[in-house]
Amino acid sequence: MRLKTSDGGWNPYLAGALVGVLAVVSVFATTKILGKTNFLGASTTFVRAAGLLERNIAPERVEKNEYFTKEKIKIDWQFMLVIGIFIGAFLASILDRSFKFEAVPPTWEKCFGKSIFVRAFWAVVGGAIAMIGARLADGCPSGHGLSGLMQLSVSGFAALALFFGVGIFMASLIYKRRSL
Repeated sequence: MRLKTSDGGWNPYLAGALVGVLAVVSVFATTKILGKTNFLGASTTFVRAAGLLERNIAPERVEKNEYFTKEKIKIDWQFMLVIGIFIGAFLASILDRSFKFEAVPPTWEKCFGKSIFVRAFWAVVGGAIAMIGARLADGCPSGHGLSGLMQLSVSGFAALALFFGVGIFMASLIYKRRSL
């Protein structure tokens, strides 16, 4: 198996296998260290980060929030995982020499124009929709997909199939490709 693809990017099969290894190691390590099984996931981390920020602005509001009394606001291993994802992606792009600053990616520019503000607006809207969906589903795609599949969960298979199916459908609508 080659480490890189012909265009210089990381081999997706190798990267997927490494994510699988990370998932298994995370379950093993958290079970041994914390005494309870924890699976990969990221959406709770973003809610906790919001709680950390809000606690500095309106602590009384955070104390009254039912979610934060049940889910403690803390920096835990999942919080560090999200920071590690950012750092790892940055380092990987540096290593394969694909890193570049792009306010508007070429694919977006081709379909929607060069406006940074339009791109930023839709990025925020998309992120908000994704986070609301993750909270309503009680987990993010990595939580349901990776961790659910590790457990051979029917809901994990269904969630991952829907994530990919809806993603392909939306991409074909947005970018007007008819390759379905």
